[in-house]
Amino acid sequence: MTRYAPLSALSALIFTLPATIAHADLTAADVWADWKDYMSSAGYQISATEASSGGRVTVTDMSMAIDVSDDNGEGTVGVVLDEVVFSENGDGSVSITLPETSAIEFAGTGEEGEDIKITVDYTQSAPTMTATGSEGEVTYDYAADALAMRLASVNIDGIVLTEQIAKFVVTLDDVSYVTRTAVGDLRSIAQEMSAAALNYDVAFRDPEGEGSFTLLGAMEGLSFDGSGDLPAGVDTQDVNQMLDNGFAFEGTFAAAGGSYDLSFEGPDGSGTVNSSSTGGELVVGIDPDGLTYGVEQTGVSVNMLLTELPLPISFSAATTSIDMQVPVQKSDETQDFALAVTLQEFAMSDMIWGLFDPAGQLPRDPATLVVDLSGKAKLLFDFLDPAQAAVLEQADAAPGELNALTLNKLELDAVGARLTGEGDFTFDNGDLTTFDGMPRPLGGMDLTLVGGNGLIDKLVGMGLLPEEQAMGARMMMGLFAVPGEGEDTLNSRIEVNEQGHVLANGQRLR
Repeated sequence: MTRYAPLSALSALIFTLPATIAHADLTAADVWADWKDYMSSAGYQISATEASSGGRVTVTDMSMAIDVSDDNGEGTVGVVLDEVVFSENGDGSVSITLPETSAIEFAGTGEEGEDIKITVDYTQSAPTMTATGSEGEVTYDYAADALAMRLASVNIDGIVLTEQIAKFVVTLDDVSYVTRTAVGDLRSIAQEMSAAALNYDVAFRDPEGEGSFTLLGAMEGLSFDGSGDLPAGVDTQDVNQMLDNGFAFEGTFAAAGGSYDLSFEGPDGSGTVNSSSTGGELVVGIDPDGLTYGVEQTGVSVNMLLTELPLPISFSAATTSIDMQVPVQKSDETQDFALAVTLQEFAMSDMIWGLFDPAGQLPRDPATLVVDLSGKAKLLFDFLDPAQAAVLEQADAAPGELNALTLNKLELDAVGARLTGEGDFTFDNGDLTTFDGMPRPLGGMDLTLVGGNGLIDKLVGMGLLPEEQAMGARMMMGLFAVPGEGEDTLNSRIEVNEQGHVLANGQRLR
């Protein structure tokens, strides 16, 4: 595992501090003791000075650090909190007073042995946190006017990179966070978060003058809803072991809209990129059955101006999305996988169209692309176990077996032509001879093309497609397709039978 996993976890700890305090007894001493126990079991080394008095525990000079060494370097990353106060309110609840200023620190060596020290300042404006409930089932309510992370210093082999060289600032406004915990064989956590806006300001300038970039962006109407089960007493850097012990997580992050401005310059050129969207959603989940990931944006608009290109680049889309599901653990049984890509109402500026269609002969209606695949596979190793992955790489062995593949939907609608299709295949992994090392497929796929000949005619008339190549394309369509209902419509049924024969509309091709 790389160092980024624990580093990300520690950053998340600061922003979502309520989630780290579980099964509190709703006394100040027990909440603090549980915090220490949980962080220690997660691999953090904790040091602090504590003082107790009449239902109040004051913790000062607290440091929580974790090793993030890997093959590319070694080091530790941690958070430093000057003072945290746990106070019993007399009504069964406990207030937790957090410092408005703290720090995240990394110290270690890089790939080439260079000494690296990085400090990130973390601030909370008017933070409040309260724990309520009963032993084993606790709810934590957190709110702050604003949260911010700012790169305070970077020191590499004694060379300090100032803010004029490296800059990183992220802020969240009007933040609220609710965490509900329940402790049994696993620690179950459900979380809800909202923030009015997120802003980020990132910049870097090469100290040797080789280039620079700046990135300014904002998102609004942020929300998060997630839940998970955490096993106790396992190495949190070993995700495969955590999954074996019942680890599971699912969460949805959404935003009502956002935009960013990027500019860069360097030896190979310079340019600017401006992008905006009217909304977006990120869905992530992992459990022993596999990893799911989905990202979607709506109302996307992108404008680019690059010195390498002679004109501005502008395009937009109503919706862009990617969804996938993949198994991550070895299994003797087949497992589900899926991949779907969607690009709806994609449109380019007339200036781009003018490069290859100045007379406007091609329809410029927004284009759509949809590819939706699912299937069954058998994973032959634990994908998230670095040791097994290294052995697999050295052995140059197949990571798994493909057992079934379904084309749920294919749609490509652009420049006056529309291709649609669906299909279903199974695969015989015991026969790797018939198709030269590929498992022998069995099944079929149906395709329909509308407007294909008309598009070829337009491309020939524009001079983009030579007549002899157009003739070859028409011959291929005649070989693989038959006329369908409607003008300029072709249908094709591609099959692979039990003998390994490939058929097109009943005619054997192989």
